Amino acid sequence: MAGFDGRVIVLALRVVQSILAIIVLGVTAYVANWWTNYWHALAPSQINFLVFTSVWTILALLYLIIVPWRFSETVAHHKFAILGVETLTMLFWFAGFIALAVFLSDRVCFGHVCAAAKAACVFAAFEWLTFAGTTAMAVLHVLRTRGRTSNNGKADPNLNIQEGV
Repeated sequence: MAGFDGRVIVLALRVVQSILAIIVLGVTAYVANWWTNYWHALAPSQINFLVFTSVWTILALLYLIIVPWRFSETVAHHKFAILGVETLTMLFWFAGFIALAVFLSDRVCFGHVCAAAKAACVFAAFEWLTFAGTTAMAVLHVLRTRGRTSNNGKADPNLNIQEGV
């Protein structure tokens, strides 16, 4: 495809990931706040884990966007560092939405808070899908650049997009 620019696709995915992380953060913070005020106890660990995962994702996205853009010639821009952050974030989202889905499956659940928790689970699943896609791109980049020593292990400035697609 002549008009295909990998950096634009990855940046669009990063924007979607940012929006989904903010949505999940807001919804899970609402559920945690309601739970704490209503039951006078800590919110369930599944909700708290998704709050953590949302904050982690915002910090990870800062790294995944800023480092390749501004610091591509430094040691911070390494293909295995990018792959590690991508993989860890993807695993956090997978664990988070599965744990919340299991938690909600065996409860009597109704009202606005229940709807918010279910929405958080759905948005977290979509977030996992976006990170699964970008992690797959990172794996393809690592495999494609295997054995190259000319750039000292630095990631491709086009950020993990397979050439010629």
